[in-house]
Order: sequence, then C-alpha cells, then structure tokens
Amino acid sequence: MMKLSLTLFCCMMALSAAAQPGISEMQKARDDLAADFFSTFDLSLVLATLFGLTGAVKIYHNWQMGKHHIDSDVAAWFYAAFFMILSGAFLKAIFGI
Repeated sequence: MMKLSLTLFCCMMALSAAAQPGISEMQKARDDLAADFFSTFDLSLVLATLFGLTGAVKIYHNWQMGKHHIDSDVAAWFYAAFFMILSGAFLKAIFGI
C-alpha cells in the first residue's frame, strides 16, 4: 500500500509540474524584445560593413604610400568583418531574435 501511495503521489507531482507558470510571459517578453530592438544580425552586418570600408581605406592608403606587403592587413580586416557576420548569426540563433 505504501508503494502504491508513493507512486500515486509521484504521478500527481509530475502532472502539476507540466503546467509551469510564466511560459506565456517569457514568450511575450521575447516577442516584445524582437519587435522593439534593432536585430542583432542587422547590427552585425552594419558593423561588418564599417569594418570592411575602414579596412579598405586603410589598405588603399598604405598601398599608395608604398607599403606593398599588406597581406596581413587584408587578412586582419577581412576576418574582422567575417567574425562580425558570424557572431550576429550566432547570437540570432541563440536568442532567436
């Protein structure tokens, strides 16, 4: 009888745990956040564009000043922009915004 009552008690606890309060509130907060704020992915694209343009200007300036070994500069600016694009996609995937 003790095992049956313990089993029944555990089943009742599982049923009450299935209906957690706050899930709809969290969904509403997520929707409000997505509607009100600039998208993280869009922000990362804007920053990547700024990195790309700044890098292009600096590399062009160095090339015109006679510095012809700019391979590391090109790679650094390219990967900075690429990292920003990937980080935006990563944050979009994690937070779903």
